Amino acid sequence: QVQLVESGGGLVQAGGSLRLSCAASGLTFSKYAMGWFPQAPGKEREVVAAITGDGNSTYYADSVKGRFTISRDNAKNTVYLQMNSLKPGDTAVYYCAARLVTTIGVLPGQYRYWGPGTQVTVSS
Repeated sequence: QVQLVESGGGLVQAGGSLRLSCAASGLTFSKYAMGWFPQAPGKEREVVAAITGDGNSTYYADSVKGRFTISRDNAKNTVYLQMNSLKPGDTAVYYCAARLVTTIGVLPGQYRYWGPGTQVTVSS
């Protein structure tokens, strides 16, 4: 049974930082590309960062380039999202997702497994 569990969310002031983690179990982690998808109320779930199975390639949405960094530790079955210079517009529930190929996908429908999400709130 595949499980993804996010952690690290919380309340932070604008300009602050948070590091999200997503621990995976029940899958051969290195065979899955991973992505982070925030979803704000009333908005679609959209990728902000994704990483290949081997960690050698990454993708970032324009809105987070230079502020967010995705990484993974395949020995720990964990993917991370370091978020710096946070803005109120980054407020959302952040979901991690696993894609059953090693290459990056940017659409939610390309990902098979999802975590329950972790709330990130950025105050102004």
